Amino acid sequence: MTTLARWARAEWEPLFTAVRGRLRERRWRAVPTAVTAVCLTAVLHCVHNQSWGYRFVQDIGAVRAEDPLWLALLRTPLSLFVPALDLPVWGALAQILVVFGVAEICLGRWRTLLIAYVATLAGTLYARLGIWLGPDFPLGLPISDARVVDTGPSAAVVGLAVYLGLRYRAYVTAGAVIGAMAVEVAVKENLAGKEHLAAIAAVLVLCAAGELRQRRSRDRAGSGSGAPPIQSWNARRGPTQRRSW
Repeated sequence: MTTLARWARAEWEPLFTAVRGRLRERRWRAVPTAVTAVCLTAVLHCVHNQSWGYRFVQDIGAVRAEDPLWLALLRTPLSLFVPALDLPVWGALAQILVVFGVAEICLGRWRTLLIAYVATLAGTLYARLGIWLGPDFPLGLPISDARVVDTGPSAAVVGLAVYLGLRYRAYVTAGAVIGAMAVEVAVKENLAGKEHLAAIAAVLVLCAAGELRQRRSRDRAGSGSGAPPIQSWNARRGPTQRRSW
């Protein structure tokens, strides 16, 4: 086995094994949420491209930083499934099917949707913060970005990819995703790229909080289930018994 093959096996085998077993057992029934999301995205894209449906999709799923906050929060969940009109829709569909499908198998339906929503919401809220900071601040945005329509699954996909990489110890993959998003911002500084970084930051916070919670649980379990001290154990054995170890 070559060095590259050994690295790929160490990097992706836990994730690949988890996905392969579930897909072999249930096939498409293993990823009902991902399939539903793909169908919903395809339908919204078709309606969005019609003269009679453009305004409808904008009203229910288009988010702009200039919108009232309550309206942006109301539209944010559905905005995830409204692909940008200036990008090929097959890219959004492929991202949702692959990343959402893997996440649904490995994390479960509700955790997948929660992480996707948190990542998308982080990008939506960052846009408002960036515009408030202004273009002179390193993480700020120009006021013109307040009118940019913010839709699509990319922030959720990036967040889920990083979360899966960290959870299944595919650290190189997670690092590559983070690095690619950083390069995107450095090469083409735009709203979408910075929102991706905001989504990654939110997911890293979730990962850190989960790790801290597990560590505390292990500490409590260890302190509560420890063996009795040797002195107390020997005292209960009595003077006539001899140690057999």
